[in-house]
Amino acid sequence: MVQSRLSELLQTFPTVALLGPRQVGKTTLAHAVAEGQKHETIYLDMELPSDFAKLKEPELYLQRHSNKLVIIDEIHRLPGIFQTLRALIDRRRRDGSKAGHFLLLGSASMELQRQASETLAGRIAYLELAPFIATEIASVKGKDLNTLWLRGGFPESFLAADESRSFQWRTQFIQTYLERDVPTLGPRIPAQSLHRFWQMLAHSQGQLLNASQIAQANSISGQTVARYLDLMVDLLLVRRLEPYLVNVKKRLTRSPKVFVRDSGLVHALLGIRDGEELLGHPVVGWSWEGFIIQNIIATLPIAVRPFFYRTGAGAEIDLILEFSAREIWAIEIKRSINNPAPTHGFHTGSADIGATRKIVIYPGSERFYVDRETLAMPLEQLLAELNRR
Repeated sequence: MVQSRLSELLQTFPTVALLGPRQVGKTTLAHAVAEGQKHETIYLDMELPSDFAKLKEPELYLQRHSNKLVIIDEIHRLPGIFQTLRALIDRRRRDGSKAGHFLLLGSASMELQRQASETLAGRIAYLELAPFIATEIASVKGKDLNTLWLRGGFPESFLAADESRSFQWRTQFIQTYLERDVPTLGPRIPAQSLHRFWQMLAHSQGQLLNASQIAQANSISGQTVARYLDLMVDLLLVRRLEPYLVNVKKRLTRSPKVFVRDSGLVHALLGIRDGEELLGHPVVGWSWEGFIIQNIIATLPIAVRPFFYRTGAGAEIDLILEFSAREIWAIEIKRSINNPAPTHGFHTGSADIGATRKIVIYPGSERFYVDRETLAMPLEQLLAELNRR
């Protein structure tokens, strides 16, 4: 699905930015899509000195290849190139050239989008590539949803020969990100400090952000907590899920929930090596909820907005999908097969927000109504529905 979506965007926009964390498969996807393009393709990796040197004078180089699709990997290393891209795009438009000339690959989203949006407004589309989700693993022999939950969706981790090698890959991934990748993106943060912060987020997976508690535990300021969190969100490694603030006369939770996006990284940060350790760990329920939420959000159509809902009186919805003001889905996530019935707080919250559909996601295989209004279904069935929209 992501590959077809990327191909469509390249036919429509002169520039497409493909965003995702390192090692998620952006380069592989870019090459796969390029093979199906009518344009000839040039691939430039800004981590290679030889390719970086080619764009020392970007206008001269790119103008020579004006009839080709140019893929630029690690685009954040060239923050000044967007003015040149704008000029070239506008020149090609005046000449009557078709769209699909630049494909930019980036590991950080916020700064890249800020720079590009200021310069390439109306000329660029964004697409995020997440790690593997449930609908993408059906054809992988010997791997199932529980494997995906334990190992996470990074290809090298999920496809590893055994649990030990998967865990080792994720441990090295974390270390490399902290010691090598974060410094290349600009912030000078001690790797040990950021590791402790990331680990604390894993311990509090899916819970409300308590910045003061994190600051006290790490002997840092609240401003530093905010800066670290912004960085991890920007790197597409952590998600802030915002509360749904409807106009009701109730005391609403206003703090966001925070998730480490990839469940495999949650488990590696907590030293959980296999399924038995996971099932016996206090984070198991929160890990499952975060895993389901990540799969759902990664599948959402672009215009759909995700939230959660909680009141001081106990009404709570794990995930809200706002398709429009008139179409709002309330979703509760269960890890139990035997008792997928939603809580009273879920029904109360659904009434508060005017939910038009109520769904329970549970780890079974059947689809059935648990009451007159609430449908229980497996994750894969919900993702298939979202893919059809």
